[in-house]
Amino acid sequence: MASERSVSKKLINKVGDCERECCEGLVAVNPGLSLVEGYNVIVRTDAQDYVRQGKVVLISGGGSGHEPGHAGYVGKGGLTSCACGSVFTSPPPGCILAAVNAACQQQKGCQVLMIVTNYTGDRLNFGIACERARLKGHQTEMVVVGEDCALDSVDHSAGRRGLAGTMLIHKIAGALAEQGKNLEYIVTALNSIKERMGTIGLSLSPCSVPGSGPSFTLQSDEMELGLGVHGEAGVRRMKVQTARDAVKTMMDHMTNTQTSTHIDVKSGDRVALLINNLGGTSVLELNIVAKEAISYLENRGVSVDRVFCGVFMTSLEMAGISITVLHVDDDIIDYLDFPTDVPAWRAPYLAAGMRIRKTPGLVSVESEDESLSDAGAARLDPASAALVFKAVQSACQKLVAMEKELNDLDTQSGDGDCGSTLTLGAKTVLAKLGSASQPGLPVDCPHTLALSLAQITGNVMGGSSGALYSLFFTGAAQELKVANRDSLSAALGTGLQAIMRYGGAKPGYRTMVDPLNAAYRSLVSSGTSGKSIAEALKTAAEEARCAALDTAKMDAQAGRASYVNKSLLTKPDPGAVALAEWFKAATDVL
Repeated sequence: MASERSVSKKLINKVGDCERECCEGLVAVNPGLSLVEGYNVIVRTDAQDYVRQGKVVLISGGGSGHEPGHAGYVGKGGLTSCACGSVFTSPPPGCILAAVNAACQQQKGCQVLMIVTNYTGDRLNFGIACERARLKGHQTEMVVVGEDCALDSVDHSAGRRGLAGTMLIHKIAGALAEQGKNLEYIVTALNSIKERMGTIGLSLSPCSVPGSGPSFTLQSDEMELGLGVHGEAGVRRMKVQTARDAVKTMMDHMTNTQTSTHIDVKSGDRVALLINNLGGTSVLELNIVAKEAISYLENRGVSVDRVFCGVFMTSLEMAGISITVLHVDDDIIDYLDFPTDVPAWRAPYLAAGMRIRKTPGLVSVESEDESLSDAGAARLDPASAALVFKAVQSACQKLVAMEKELNDLDTQSGDGDCGSTLTLGAKTVLAKLGSASQPGLPVDCPHTLALSLAQITGNVMGGSSGALYSLFFTGAAQELKVANRDSLSAALGTGLQAIMRYGGAKPGYRTMVDPLNAAYRSLVSSGTSGKSIAEALKTAAEEARCAALDTAKMDAQAGRASYVNKSLLTKPDPGAVALAEWFKAATDVL
């Protein structure tokens, strides 16, 4: 037994029970499947009706740990039953015969096809079961699938390993059997089709058998090409590459005519692709790999008629992928498209009436910049527009200068990037603002300027800060179609309400809402006090700064800071400080 330190963590109950409990979970989720008493065998619940129709019984299986293969392919349009061995271990003959008996439902003389991945243990155990099934009166054949393209040479006694391409054979066999094709026809078809297929794998990390440690070791900057699904060594260990380079390395090796296991791929060929997750790869990475594999083949003039992308045959939690290429014709496309209810099969979404898959082009839509309109909005005279230019410039320069200070403040309540996020937005605004003689933003139209700032902050800054500022400027724009003293305070108020409505913060919650609310209330009150606009703005800026500093005394009730221990929040909120400072910088100019 491996030491406690070396044993990998897994969500199981007991090591010895994990295969059985995996099967129990599969049938509990998919009640169209049943589990055989005393054996780790999955069978279609409608097997009796299926067999009575004289259709070919399809049996497969192998070691557990490759889920959803093979048990996930049992069902209508797929396998009739499946025998599950221990993790990475072939099921014994008795288990395989139980799969035959469960599928045939005591009917004599069934047509039985066993689909077997090319590993010595699988060939031997399924071979024994095949012979015993014949003794029981069943017409039984076996198709062995070995499509690994990694090896430079093939040992004639072992041959090529069976990999995820076997799941394509399951799918095609299921379609043929469901259509009523006889055993001889299906065997002939599958033996032909399997020779038109190749697979290669790539690993970024090892897997670990329950109760044990990692099956092999890869350094953090390494990946392994051509490994087997049980963690067997590959053909090359190399430094981590980009997705594009990794796919090219895999496909170049797979199609290298100098190796005895290669698959021929040339311009004009039609293929189907299977992009398989070996267990621990994110969907994000898998989609990138799929894109690169399609591009690789299409750039070589190959028609990629179908792409299947997802979890088809895993190696426990191994981070990695395999790519399968299958040469297709119209018949094979029909078999792959044939309806199936098996839980593991994931067909691509095709447009209505689409027969041959094509990589779609981009859809053109109206850009946000094109949708901005200043129709009916007030325009400023050149002198006022020049002041607005300087105010925006000054506010952005202040944020850039405060980047480190704001990041330092953010380390106590966030992830230390508040200053960097705001600086990114400010630098983008400055770049678009251009020069005073030729402004790149509509400084002569406050309404359109606010909408422009909403787009920049929302698109460039990202995260909560970008969204909050985008909401503020979008709300403020509604009030700036009219340019007067009251419209400025109204703009602050409407922007403030937008932030509170969608962000959930209120005054006193220790956020940017506090200084913004203080500035708004100050401007509203100054409108009735007889203060000049300059005096009103100066007072509002002072009120905002005081409110920002006061956040140091508040309990955080919104944002990331609300999850931080109160005793650690001893400094002002960085978002509040930032707003007060850029507001003061802008109003000093105005």
